Amino acid sequence: MNKYEPLQEHLENWGIEEVPMDFSEIERVLKSKLPPSARKYRAWWSNNPSNSVMTYSWLNAGYRTSQVSLEGERVVFVKSESDQKPQSKPVPPNASQLFGCMKGTVTVSVDIDLTEPSGEVWNEEQE
Repeated sequence: MNKYEPLQEHLENWGIEEVPMDFSEIERVLKSKLPPSARKYRAWWSNNPSNSVMTYSWLNAGYRTSQVSLEGERVVFVKSESDQKPQSKPVPPNASQLFGCMKGTVTVSVDIDLTEPSGEVWNEEQE
């Protein structure tokens, strides 16, 4: 079970058209804090399946995010119109071998937030 599956189960149990949630409610469901970038970057709440592991939790439950308010720390999960749900990210064959060859060669500074979006630009009119 990944860290964000409780959110998927929570949304599946509701099964209603819209599920508004405060970030603190999401943290209670997850039993852990959201990463700092979730409160800092609207793009973190993107419905792009390659965005983050958490994105899969709401997409697999059949929802998409809408009405994201960083100031109000709220998001509304809206039932998707599409029945196509991503099940998991594609993993190339022998991925562990690919990444294992680089083990120990990269150091990430402690002041870098690896959950920060990588440059996806959101148009405020897209909702």
